[in-house]
Amino acid sequence: MNNTRINAFRAALPNTIPILAGFLFLGMAYGVYMNVSGFSFWYPMIMSAVIFGGSLEFVAVSMLLSPFAPAEVFLLALMIQARHLFYGIAMLDRFKGLGWKRWYLIYGLCDESFSINFTARIPEGIDRGWFMFWVTLLNQLYWVGGATLGGLLGSLLTFDTRGLDFVMTAMFVVIFLEQLLHERKHYTACIGMLSAVVCLNVFGADSFMVPTMGMILVILVFGRRYLEKTVNPS
Repeated sequence: MNNTRINAFRAALPNTIPILAGFLFLGMAYGVYMNVSGFSFWYPMIMSAVIFGGSLEFVAVSMLLSPFAPAEVFLLALMIQARHLFYGIAMLDRFKGLGWKRWYLIYGLCDESFSINFTARIPEGIDRGWFMFWVTLLNQLYWVGGATLGGLLGSLLTFDTRGLDFVMTAMFVVIFLEQLLHERKHYTACIGMLSAVVCLNVFGADSFMVPTMGMILVILVFGRRYLEKTVNPS
């Protein structure tokens, strides 16, 4: 491993430590859930590596236990993971010119990796492509490791694991607050919060995510010039 990759790894690792804490506990909860549902540890290990979508993987447990209905499964999976369409649009410019790494970054794009790779201030002299690659790979390894460990230890645990998913909520709050503190003006944060509140009240807690992302996208597209002048005045 050359110095470029090593330096990028060292720069990326500290940014993923909060994700490690969240993914380890929630991944273990997922592995335990799979175990008590009758699946061996191979299932959460392989599914966490191939699907790599936390919400969808939890729902997939009930899908596997239900009658075969591929059309319903496809539509449900699309609804749950549709927010990644917006992540992909936002990362188009950042993934340009990265060669083969671009394909893995697209495959491994999740909420947490998007949050870090989109907002992180990469130190000068650090290769951008390798930084994002290590962030994505580390996050996936955390999730796969937690899910596998939970699948292996599930039969040995006797305590109630309900509520462990709050770890992810807490983690996103920390990421949001950290980004908020780095901004000189908080227009984009306010747009995001207000959009979420409006869509939550209109569409409900089960269906507000995709409309929220759409509303944010529309506001940012049509208000881009004003925001650029306000945040970065010439």
